[in-house]
Amino acid sequence: KTAMRLVSIDGGGLRNAIPRESTAIVVISKVEVESFSEAIKEVKEAIIQEFTTIEPGLELLLQEVEVPEKMISLRDQEILLSVIYAAHNGVYRMSPDFDYLVETSNNIAQVTVDNGQIHVGCLTRSSSETGKRDLVNVLASTFELANYEVTLSGDYPGWNPKVDSPILKVLETQYERLFSSSPRVVACHAGLECGILGTHYPGMDMISFGPTILGAHSPDERVSIPSVQKFWQFLLQILKNIPTRHHH
Repeated sequence: KTAMRLVSIDGGGLRNAIPRESTAIVVISKVEVESFSEAIKEVKEAIIQEFTTIEPGLELLLQEVEVPEKMISLRDQEILLSVIYAAHNGVYRMSPDFDYLVETSNNIAQVTVDNGQIHVGCLTRSSSETGKRDLVNVLASTFELANYEVTLSGDYPGWNPKVDSPILKVLETQYERLFSSSPRVVACHAGLECGILGTHYPGMDMISFGPTILGAHSPDERVSIPSVQKFWQFLLQILKNIPTRHHH
């Protein structure tokens, strides 16, 4: 509705963190201040309404700042906004083997536009190596079509859940014996060290378990203290009952 021009964006934090805040500086002409504020108000209400269930504390603030000396050229601004819109963000594919489990996803975790540089950081993950490669190709193609340079780093190998894992049976049995209740066995969509270990030791039987963590990968991350005590007790019990492997 208004001829808005972009100066800078500073959004998100670390690449492996869930983005929590973002700031953008934009320039508009003096005569459009009122219509711009009106337009922003409408957008703001729509966003807050759409996200009210999952982001009850969401805030969108508009304030006046000094007029900066430089801004992005209109062409670069159009390309930037289009490429961020086109880049896949969120679930890409659900697991065909497990209900409600995400197999492949991308998180646009960081966008910075400053000092003549544009940087977009993504975290792409999958329990399937080929699924991850596929989404990487989708993202690389999107950014390369806009003439952006794409680099890949910090690869986390996939680790597919094994339902008939022997160590899983031990954990289930010992959990029931120790706590007189059944454990909830789940596969989760996260990068784990097991993926790295599994790449080097393909035959190794592995499991991941631990205390209850809340708000992981966010500044509000915390751990439940009683669950740490329970975890420790459980770990000692498992170590006494690890199945021995016979090599022929």
